[in-house]
Amino acid sequence: MSRSVGSIDYLLLGIVGTVILFGLVMLLSASAPSGYSQFSDSYYFVKHQIIFGLIPGIAFLLAFSRIPYTFWKRHAWKLLILSIVLLVLVFIPGLSAGIGTARSWISIGGIFSIQPSEIVKLTFLFYLAAWLGGRDKHSVRDMQAGFIPFVLVLGVIMTLILLQPDVGTMVVIVAMSLVVYFIAGAPMTHVLGLITAGIAGLAILITAAPYRIARFTTFLRPELDPQGIGYHINQALLAIGSGGFFGVGYGRSRQKFQYLPEVGSDSIFAVIGEEMGMLVSVLLIGMFLFFLWRALSIASRAPDNFSKYVVVGITAWIVIQAFVNIASMVALMPMTGIPLPFISYGGTSLAISMAAIGVMLNVSKAVR
Repeated sequence: MSRSVGSIDYLLLGIVGTVILFGLVMLLSASAPSGYSQFSDSYYFVKHQIIFGLIPGIAFLLAFSRIPYTFWKRHAWKLLILSIVLLVLVFIPGLSAGIGTARSWISIGGIFSIQPSEIVKLTFLFYLAAWLGGRDKHSVRDMQAGFIPFVLVLGVIMTLILLQPDVGTMVVIVAMSLVVYFIAGAPMTHVLGLITAGIAGLAILITAAPYRIARFTTFLRPELDPQGIGYHINQALLAIGSGGFFGVGYGRSRQKFQYLPEVGSDSIFAVIGEEMGMLVSVLLIGMFLFFLWRALSIASRAPDNFSKYVVVGITAWIVIQAFVNIASMVALMPMTGIPLPFISYGGTSLAISMAAIGVMLNVSKAVR
């Protein structure tokens, strides 16, 4: 698609806009029973998504598409400090808010909440891209100048997220960081070593918590304990399987009526599969692949290393998160509890994802 230099990539914007609108339409259907049951308002969740996600997201997208991307490079250290401060705030009594044992949100006046780890995906990426972009290939490959500093700073972010605990978000940030680290010139041995260490760390985390062991066991054998720990994945598979090729029809899902947990957030892909069928589900996956192609096209023509790494990092974050969410719904991965980008209920997630797209659009102005 040809365009003039200095204009944003409208094809990328169109892809993202289409997915967001589709997400709002599906959230309206998926969350209606829960909204009515909990708040006597079938439109509760979609209204909150628009007010606290879409509207701020549009503002962020417009603003970030106009702010020169070099601004974020100049303030990289400040953004690293901001990332750490945001992750610490969730442990402060009076500010902290959570669900169950997870303390991943900050309550603002008791009116709404934000999830700092979603913001950190972007602020930490800015720091990482600036740090790697300021080094040549030799420095990145060097153990003391590249590998050790990378591991240390990533380790601080990982630890703060694990303490919440939010393993799903941690996995996305680590995966995003490793992709950028590799693109910056890190040797494959370093990357594979970190992946191996990460798998070992996940194994330790799984064995350290009974609910994680049960979740992993259920992933291996979904038929075990269908009314207990296996309930979620079995209901998701039942929903997707019931949809067939064309689906049961928009608004006609049965699983959304208090059968499928987290129906508007983590599990919304299962409702999409049930109501819209395999055809639309595959088309949605195709949209994320289309996004991947277009974003990498921008990255390949980025004017400098910083902008290239930022675009690659955002692309890895969005695409990896999407496919982890979808894979967990079809029992290809254990349940992770991370949202489907641009679609799942979650104001902070939608707003920050749209801000990230704004940054990509700003970079796209500089490519030929």
